[in-house]
Amino acid sequence: MTPKEEKFCCFYASNGNAKISAVLSGYANPELKAVKLLSRKDVAEKIRSYRKVYCDDLRALAITGYRQLAFGSIADCVKLIYDTDNLPSLDTMNLYMISEIKKPKDGSMEIKFFDRIKALEKLTEIEQLSEESSIPFYKALEKSADIFNNDEEEENVPE
Repeated sequence: MTPKEEKFCCFYASNGNAKISAVLSGYANPELKAVKLLSRKDVAEKIRSYRKVYCDDLRALAITGYRQLAFGSIADCVKLIYDTDNLPSLDTMNLYMISEIKKPKDGSMEIKFFDRIKALEKLTEIEQLSEESSIPFYKALEKSADIFNNDEEEENVPE
């Protein structure tokens, strides 16, 4: 597989658009090249491997974020409200759980947190998802590649 073809596989795995992926990879006739590339088994396999890495990374990032929302400490948030004189830099504070901060005219401060129960529900949903949910897409991709390859073989048979 050429570097250009690898680039196509990487772009296609992340955006799912064959024409755009071919354009970004530098092909002159992107539509035709995309169809030809998607019909190859090695390309489909490479897309599948890139897609798995991409989905696993995104899934891990989502799990980390929801865990922080569900189980994270609010100590820095409370410090923000009560100890305004001795605050460290906001860059060093863990304010991840805050969804909204208001400072009404009376000088007080209101802090709204993300819903921990919703974060737990989302975390449960993500962890229950399996790799099986993406298999139909790849089966359809393989089936279309087989059909395309069979059509090409029939055209090349001498009469």
